[in-house]
Amino acid sequence: MTAAREAAMDIAGDAPASAGAPATVLQVEDLSLEFRARGRSAEVLSCVSFALRAGETLCLVGESGCGKSMTALAIMRLVPPPGRIGGGRVRLRGADLASLDEAAMRRVRGNHLSMIFQEPMTALNPVYTVGEQIAEPLRLHQGLDRRQARERAVEMLRSVGIPLPERRVDDYPHQMSGGMRQRVMIAIALACDPEVLIADEPTTALDVTVQAQIFDLLREQQARRGTAVLLITHDMGAVSEMADRVVVMYGGRVVEQGAAGEVLSRPLHPYTRGLIACLPELDRAPGDLRPDLPEIPGVVPSIWDRGEGCPFFDRCGQAMPRCRGAFPPLAQAGARGHDVACWLYPETT
Repeated sequence: MTAAREAAMDIAGDAPASAGAPATVLQVEDLSLEFRARGRSAEVLSCVSFALRAGETLCLVGESGCGKSMTALAIMRLVPPPGRIGGGRVRLRGADLASLDEAAMRRVRGNHLSMIFQEPMTALNPVYTVGEQIAEPLRLHQGLDRRQARERAVEMLRSVGIPLPERRVDDYPHQMSGGMRQRVMIAIALACDPEVLIADEPTTALDVTVQAQIFDLLREQQARRGTAVLLITHDMGAVSEMADRVVVMYGGRVVEQGAAGEVLSRPLHPYTRGLIACLPELDRAPGDLRPDLPEIPGVVPSIWDRGEGCPFFDRCGQAMPRCRGAFPPLAQAGARGHDVACWLYPETT
């Protein structure tokens, strides 16, 4: 047995934790990802680092194109070509996932580490019943026979709130609504009781009522199973509702991170402040005049046009000449654990 396979089997072992603190189950260290095309190379992610603790919800926040989903795919080792991981480490319970061969990585995916993808209609296989798709990881990772896996699939459908699960287990994805398909995706992801669940925009294209139901379901399942959740979203309302801690990304970099309450109430980076300022105020009196919502001018830069400095430079109302020349280090500039990468703060110099 190779060392990589042994590492994959040992992932379930406990990682060391300080007294009274939850163990760190997922550690991303200086993760870089690059795409190469037509003889050119572009860095999609640059030195992304964060930690996810047992039982907590960590939100990756930012506009589309900021690198959130690519971070998730890099963690899962599912980056599409011509992308490749250029550096850094991803540790799950101390085991370095980058060192695992593909066979060993398949033992990890869906077993210790699972992902809910953005669009269930494309993530689910249209030619297999939902029951077969829930049963597959159970047979693969837990060695259940077909009857046992089917019974477990029915239990999982029941646990995620699918009515008449004994009947719906034989339905195909097209026979279900968008909200029910998303529940099926959650059932598949949680079937083997993973330690880490990555949820990539899990409520995209769902109406507000169904979104609330999906978030309630994630909280309920997390409380029941103790799963650590990495939630990817651009919705600051979802962050305030779900997150224990927040990592704000822009241009493939981490620009701010900290406890959710601290970041939302005292945002430090101009980009974070812009995201929060774009939220409408719902508590105004009916007769009060509502000012126009502010906006962040411009668009997220292409991966080919980011340069060496802060990628937010061209959109920032507080930009300085040094912002264009170099990206600042991520350093504490607020409460303990509240870090920001911005030249506005003397602590980063």
